[in-house]
Amino acid sequence: MKKLAKLISLLICAAMLFSFAACTSDQENDNNTTTAQASVDNTTVNVAALKGPTGMGMSGLIKDDGQFKVSIAASPDEIAPMIIKKEADIVACPLNLASVLYKKTNGGVKMIAVNTLGVLSVLENGDTVKSVADLKGKKIGATGQGATPEYILNYILTANGIDPEKDVEITYYQEHAELATMLLEGKVNIAMLPQPNVTTVLVQNPTIRTALDLTEEWEKATAQSGKQTSLAQGCLVVRTEFLNEHPEAVKAFLNAYKESVDFTNQKPDEAAAVIASSGILPKAQIALKAIPNCNIVYIDSDEMATIAKANLEVLFKANPASVGGAMPDDNFYYTEK
Repeated sequence: MKKLAKLISLLICAAMLFSFAACTSDQENDNNTTTAQASVDNTTVNVAALKGPTGMGMSGLIKDDGQFKVSIAASPDEIAPMIIKKEADIVACPLNLASVLYKKTNGGVKMIAVNTLGVLSVLENGDTVKSVADLKGKKIGATGQGATPEYILNYILTANGIDPEKDVEITYYQEHAELATMLLEGKVNIAMLPQPNVTTVLVQNPTIRTALDLTEEWEKATAQSGKQTSLAQGCLVVRTEFLNEHPEAVKAFLNAYKESVDFTNQKPDEAAAVIASSGILPKAQIALKAIPNCNIVYIDSDEMATIAKANLEVLFKANPASVGGAMPDDNFYYTEK
C-alpha cells in the first residue's frame, strides 16, 4: 500500500509540473503574440512622388493600394510644401531637394533611401561624339540650368579637361519637351536630356543615338578624384516627427517600397500600365521602354549615406545653395535597418 500511495503521489506531482509548464508556455506564447502585435503599425502613410523616374518605383505600391497612399506631383515645387505642411509623410524627390528640406525645416526630415540613380544622357543627331572629349568645341542643348543637371554636366566636362564656359557652347532650355522637339526637328544636333524624354526621342526618331550615358561618365569622373561613386538623382525622405511616432510604419513602408521597385524592374509590362494610368508617365509604351534605362533602385542604410554624401559634395562645391547652403550632418541619414 505504501508503495502504491508513493506512486500515486509521484504521478500527481508529475501532472502538476506538466500543467505548470503548459501554462508557462501558453503565457510565453501570449506574451510573444502581444509583442508581435505591438510591433505592427497599420497607420496610413501618405506618400508623394514626382512624375518621371523618381516616382516610377512606386508602381507596386499604387497597384496594391493598401496602407501606403501615393499621390503624384508634377514638379519639385509641389513636393516641398506637402511635407512642410504635413500633407505627406514620405516623399520621393531629387537628392538635392532633400538636403534643402533638411536645412529649411531644421532637421525636420531624414533621408531613408536612394531610389533613382542617373537618368541623364547626351543624344546626338549624328555620329561625331564617341567620348566626352569629343564635346569640345560643340554646341549642346541642355535643361536644368541652375539645378542638378547643370552641375553634373559641368563636373563631367571639367573632369575631362573641358571648360564649360570656354570650350563648349551650352544653350539651356526651360522644358525637356521643348529641347526634345528641337532635337527631333534637327534644330539641335547634340542635347543632354533625362529619361523618359530620352526614350521618347529615340522612339520617334531611331536615327538619333545615345552618344554618352552620363551615369557611366560620372563614375569615370569620380574615379579620377579617387572617390568613385554612383550618380544618384532621386531619394526618399520622411518627416522626422512621423518617423519618431511611427517607426514600425516607416520600416513597413521601406520593405514594401523595396518590393515595389522589384515589381517595377522585374515585371515592366504590368508596371508600365500602372505608371501610365497613375499619371507618372503619359504612355505605357514609353514607360515600358524607359524602365530598363531609368536606374530605379532601392539603396538604404550606410550605402545610401555614402552615395548621397559624395553626390551632395559635388553639388555643394558647384553651388552651396543647391543643397541648402551647407552640407547636411549625419543626423540627416536614417541608417537603421
